[in-house]
Amino acid sequence: MDALHAGARTAVRTCLAIGPQDRVFVLTDDATLAIGQALADEAAATGAVVTLQRLESYGERPLPRLPSALVAAYTDFNPTASFFAASARPGEIAFRIELGDFIRGLGTVRHGHMPGITPMLMAEGMLTDYNRVYALTMRVYELARQAHQLHVTNPKGTDLTATFRPDRRWIPSHGRYHRPGDWGNLPEGETFTCPDRVDGVLVADILGDYFSERYGLLPHPVRFVIADSRVQEVHCADTALAAEVWDYLHSAANGDRVGELAIGTNIGLTRLVGNLLQDEKYPGLHIAFGNPYPQRTGADWTSSIHVDVIPTACTIALDGRRLMTAGVYEPDILADL
Repeated sequence: MDALHAGARTAVRTCLAIGPQDRVFVLTDDATLAIGQALADEAAATGAVVTLQRLESYGERPLPRLPSALVAAYTDFNPTASFFAASARPGEIAFRIELGDFIRGLGTVRHGHMPGITPMLMAEGMLTDYNRVYALTMRVYELARQAHQLHVTNPKGTDLTATFRPDRRWIPSHGRYHRPGDWGNLPEGETFTCPDRVDGVLVADILGDYFSERYGLLPHPVRFVIADSRVQEVHCADTALAAEVWDYLHSAANGDRVGELAIGTNIGLTRLVGNLLQDEKYPGLHIAFGNPYPQRTGADWTSSIHVDVIPTACTIALDGRRLMTAGVYEPDILADL
């Protein structure tokens, strides 16, 4: 079996537990059609009923909003499980947010979300040991959801403090989505929340949204100065990139506000590859400016954009307890996994 189908088999059988009782809706695009087809093939091999749909059938890319025809097709098929496996295009984040809200709103569909998925990610992040990812994610989740404060540093100058509030939920994204309504990104491995307040400096080597596909691993890191959860300054040796990031964060209401803080738990990953979908799951921390996933975290605000930023070699402490050092989990955290 080639790596593409092996990764698809993990997504189908391990992550979503698809079987002959299921109806599976696979939404892909022309650029990612081989992956979409692999997911459809592996789902069909379980005996499930499968439909494969292309985004280009529903309008010109980028799709700014969720097309009514796509909602109708999804509703008419009445899936029990679905995948979104397509390239990430500039200007489509609002569409993906609406798609996610629609699918989660049904409450009946197990969903694997894979924006920006590539054959390399299928061969790496999708072939990790998801039993260990599950165990570590739940362990970190239990620590994080009880914490009041997180502090993170790294050798490039990151020095950031975040505080949390009890009415904001932490979400364990562990890669096992076996119940109706379960949802997660694939490849998987993180736990996240919307923090109450973030202050300090974060120096990122990877940016999300369309920046990930356009720039990959950044040759020059981007430095964010944050006060009271708002971006105050953006610096980079590539001044054009700094200006582009600043303008994008200020292109929508609350786009410059920290909406997500996450801890990566996929210890099967051995390197960063310049693709946000996988790199945000690498052991470490990332934050995102913009949409805080209010339906999931309990945040009382929203935004139409969501831009993840990832520092590397993170040292993280929760309420003073060391969670990891230079991107490596402490032995007591990994014990018995």
